[in-house]
Amino acid sequence: MEHVDRAELAAFLRRWRARIQPADVGLPTGGRRRTPGLRRQEVAQLAGMSVEYYIRLEQGRGPRPSRQMIGAISRALRLSDAERAHLHHLVGEPPGPPPGLARDVRPGVLHLLDRLGDTPAMVCSAARDVLAWNAMAAALLGDFSTLPPGERNTIRQLFTDPGARARYHPADVEQIALRAVADLRVAAARYPADRGVRGLVDRLSAVSAEFRELWARQDVEVRRSTHKRILHPVVGPLDLDCEALHDPHSDQWIIFYTAAPGTPSHEALRLLKVVGSQDLAVRE
Repeated sequence: MEHVDRAELAAFLRRWRARIQPADVGLPTGGRRRTPGLRRQEVAQLAGMSVEYYIRLEQGRGPRPSRQMIGAISRALRLSDAERAHLHHLVGEPPGPPPGLARDVRPGVLHLLDRLGDTPAMVCSAARDVLAWNAMAAALLGDFSTLPPGERNTIRQLFTDPGARARYHPADVEQIALRAVADLRVAAARYPADRGVRGLVDRLSAVSAEFRELWARQDVEVRRSTHKRILHPVVGPLDLDCEALHDPHSDQWIIFYTAAPGTPSHEALRLLKVVGSQDLAVRE
C-alpha cells in the first residue's frame, strides 16, 4: 500500500473547500459564515459520507480513502481532472483512466477560431473527432456540418471516404495514414472506457484491410506539427504547415494550416478565402 500524505491531503481539502461557494453547488446561501466557502458538513453531505469521517480527513488523522470515496469528494469539491489526479496521488491511490474524451470546446477557443479569418483552423479530440472549425477550414477540407456528428472524424474519413483521401498528395497518403492510426492507438489506450473510440476502432477494422494492417503494427505517436500537401479542387495544390497546439486541460488539439508569405500557397489561401466566402453566400 502506498504512502498517504495526510498533512498535504488535509491542507488540500481545506483549501478547495474554501474555494466553493454554496450557490456553486445548489445550496442555500443564507446565514453568516465565519469562513469563506462550504462548511465541512456541506461537503460531507454532497459527497454522501459522514461528517465525522470528513472532519478526520481535514484534520489529517482519517483513514485512507477508497477510490470511490476520492471520486465522491472530487465531485463535491468540483475538482478538475488535474486536481482529481493530484488528490489520488496524495492518498497513495493512482488515478484510473479518464472516463472519456472531452467533446465540449471551451468558449475562448471557439472565439479564437472565429478571429482567424485568414487561417484554416479546427479543434480535434485526441481521437481526431472534429469538434469545431472555422469557415476557412471548411473551405479547405470540406464542410463538416454536412456530416452527422458521429462521422466528423478525420481518421474515419481517411479510411472510408475516397474523396477525403484524394485531398492529399498521393505520395503522402501512406505516411498520413500511418500517423493517424498511431494517434488513435494512443487515444484508445488513454480512454479505454470511451465507447466512441472503441466503436471507431471496431468500425474501421471491419471495413478497411489497410487499417487492420496498420493497427496490428502497434505503432504509437502523439499528434505533432507537420507539413501537408493538399490538392484543392478550386485553388489547386497547397504546401501548408500544419501546426498542432495541445490543450492539456481538455486533451484537445487546435490545428492551424498556414503558408509562408509570398509563396504560391499563401496566395492560394487568400484566394480560398474569397472563394469560400462566395460559396457560403450562395448557399445562404
